Amino acid sequence: MRRLICVIFLLLPAFLHAAPLRVAVFEADVTPPIGTPLCDALVMPAKEIVDSLSARGIVLLGSGDPIVLVAIDWVGIGNSGHDAFRDAIAKAAKTKRERVAVHCLHQHDAPGCDFQADEILAKHQLSGKLFDPAFARKAIDRVAAAAAKALDRAEPVTHLGVGKAKVEEVASNRRVMGLDGKVKHVRFSATKDPKVRAEPEGLIDPYLQSLTFWNGDRPIAVLSYYATHPQSHYGKGQVSCDFPGLARNLRDKAMPGTMHIHFNGAGGNVTAGKYNDGAVANRPILAQRLETGMKSAFDSSNKAAIDAKDVEWRRIAITLPPSERLKIDELSKMIADESAPLALRLKSARDLAWAERCRRGDKIDVQALKLGGVYVLHLPGELFVEYQLAAQKMRPNDSVLTAAYGDYGMGYIGVQAAYSEGGYETGPVSRVAPNVESPLMDGIRQLLR
Repeated sequence: MRRLICVIFLLLPAFLHAAPLRVAVFEADVTPPIGTPLCDALVMPAKEIVDSLSARGIVLLGSGDPIVLVAIDWVGIGNSGHDAFRDAIAKAAKTKRERVAVHCLHQHDAPGCDFQADEILAKHQLSGKLFDPAFARKAIDRVAAAAAKALDRAEPVTHLGVGKAKVEEVASNRRVMGLDGKVKHVRFSATKDPKVRAEPEGLIDPYLQSLTFWNGDRPIAVLSYYATHPQSHYGKGQVSCDFPGLARNLRDKAMPGTMHIHFNGAGGNVTAGKYNDGAVANRPILAQRLETGMKSAFDSSNKAAIDAKDVEWRRIAITLPPSERLKIDELSKMIADESAPLALRLKSARDLAWAERCRRGDKIDVQALKLGGVYVLHLPGELFVEYQLAAQKMRPNDSVLTAAYGDYGMGYIGVQAAYSEGGYETGPVSRVAPNVESPLMDGIRQLLR
């Protein structure tokens, strides 16, 4: 009997580790009501719902505490807003915040969320001007409830499919460089000037990558990853998931019963500006081009068996250095100045929220999901595409996929050289210092070790 008990105790870890790998998929509607501020109040408030917005995710079960990946059709979720989403989803999925990754697709005709900034503004009777905090709380509850309900519908995962396809005539680098090594043109998402559109694509990642979780011969969920700003035309109060959301929805129609979830990669300095002049007709064209890439990546996938022992969640917390321009006293005075333009006061509140986090010594989670020889990076901010390309070079013989636009509190994250080149992203919309590249690249390196 003692020998039998010893054998059972020796084998128990193996039995526990051999729990079957399962996945639960969920979706929640996060479309804002009419009148909601959109794009951090940088465009007109919502006056028309053109497309519904969704939060879509998966819960992976069987490899330790559940792992949750979520993609949301919002412009950005930052600071304590990001914490609130992760905390609620973690509780619903019976896991820890550290094992939850929440990302936005960054559509501009969509709301954002930063409770910390709203609390700052509330002291000056400006609560709700940046976004609608009451609606944001309702959206969090909806997403968490959907995740909790999905657990009862979890399905076995027997195989993982990994695919890759080139996307034609969508992405282009926003920073058009001159011969002097400085930015000579900023190619925004909608670029009217034909001379600027005619410039070369510049540095991009032209490939869309996809992961498919299979139960035997049935695809349960397809996750796609592509780096670009997702705007076609925007700013007139017409709520929309824009062309990446429409492309994803086309895949839904083509493959009913399979959940399609799209993540925006490191597209901070990438837009559709070369191929888009802002005409309304371009949105479905860009959506079709991206959907073609999604289909091709799925169709070309290599499918291999997978189980729980192949799954690993990695997470480290890093410090991102704040921009020197963020002076807490000056920002506080600007927010309190009733004669200052509202847009400047709102922007200052977002700046102050990040500056206060940095002063407290708060760290930022960077995460990775390892699925055998596949690595999926989950990273913060509006990352430059250089980070995504560098990550791929760190593991040239494996598949490395990147989801950016996680914690949105710090805004744009450029590479160090970009901060001396001029341009839009590394100006006053970036809340980090130029030396941000070193700790972030080190963090990525650790995740991919």
